[in-house]
Amino acid sequence: MAAMENLRRIGEMLARDEVPETSGDVRVYPRSRISAGDTRILMIRTKGMGRLLATGSGPLFDDLDGELIGACRVCPLNEATRLVINRYIPYTVPVPAGRFRAGIGLGDRLGRSSAGHIRAIEGKDVFPILAQQSMRELSLTGRTYSDVLDAACFAVLREGYIGGYGADGDHLKNEKDIAEAIRLGFSMITLDCSEFIDTTTESLGLRALMKRYAAIPAGVRGDYERTYSGESFRIGNVEISLDQEELARCMLLYSGVIDFAEKIYIQHIRAAGREIDFELSIDETSTPTTPEAHYLVAAELKRRGVELTSIAPRFCGEFQKGVDYRGGVDRFEREFAVHAAIADEFGYRLSIHSGSDKFAVFPVIGELTKGRFHVKTAGTSWLEAVRLVARRYPEIYRRVHAKAIESYSAAREYYHVSADQLSIAPIDTVADTELPA
Repeated sequence: MAAMENLRRIGEMLARDEVPETSGDVRVYPRSRISAGDTRILMIRTKGMGRLLATGSGPLFDDLDGELIGACRVCPLNEATRLVINRYIPYTVPVPAGRFRAGIGLGDRLGRSSAGHIRAIEGKDVFPILAQQSMRELSLTGRTYSDVLDAACFAVLREGYIGGYGADGDHLKNEKDIAEAIRLGFSMITLDCSEFIDTTTESLGLRALMKRYAAIPAGVRGDYERTYSGESFRIGNVEISLDQEELARCMLLYSGVIDFAEKIYIQHIRAAGREIDFELSIDETSTPTTPEAHYLVAAELKRRGVELTSIAPRFCGEFQKGVDYRGGVDRFEREFAVHAAIADEFGYRLSIHSGSDKFAVFPVIGELTKGRFHVKTAGTSWLEAVRLVARRYPEIYRRVHAKAIESYSAAREYYHVSADQLSIAPIDTVADTELPA
């Protein structure tokens, strides 16, 4: 009853264009208070659930579906409400970042962190991808792409953030998922090409390599050879040459990627009828992407009319989840400079996957790309969320910890990590005060 009266009072204040304050068990988010036409909107939280309040009149008020309490409409934070808000409040709709700015993929895996992400990037020259999830992550968390968009949209509204944000259909492999992400309004597609990279080629000797190369249809080989074989290409201060052996190896590794990317671009990205950031992920190899391979992929896709926003090569060293870069920073800087020059030549950004907490190489990335990069960092927020759970709700953390130990072997099939389980003390021997904090 008290909550109902609080809602009625807050609605009356909103109708008078006054600023309601948190009262009782109704928390008010003052940054969310806006007017759109003759409708005033405010976001609140009551009984552990977020709600959107609307007062006034006009098309926006009429289109919202919710319980009427006095003159105030109380709406759930669901897909139906989001779609109405998107129609009338443009800054709540995800938009592409484009090729010429820094971007950060924040990946709010549970739909609870985007408000904090917004406050972290406000005032900084970086474009946030608030909604960033792979199908693998959705299956593990039991969420849908609509859930992901809902959480990002309402966080933007709640924080009054008008700087623009993106939504990334991350590591998508099949056309059905890509089509669904585009239909829902995602502004970025990261194409996972791992199933089209022939990693068996990496270890082939010359004779076996050329035998396999000879099996490629003559017309395809001839086209590549006429365009690239024996040619040298000046990229910045580096000269890239593709002799027959190097061309054969690059083709066997990546020609399937090139064909797949072209197909997805024509049938889905270009056909969408709106601008979509298109990122190509070619980092699923056991060895670093060579400059020759990177150049071939970029040049051939440009020749076919495919417009890329970013490419994620496989860099030297190790990019494990949630820990700093492992490897020689000097070598990384030398090799990254060449990849940055290739990206600059073809007009797209470099993308760094598993970028969480890679503090050792962040300065190199920023400097050599001249601030045109994309870094995916969902792991950082996840780890901080786990720390918070351990500090505030140790009994829940203990259950999470036990599940993580139980699932570790299976998780390694999906993520590149090398934690030593034997170095982790049994959780029942660790006091609450000694849990991660």
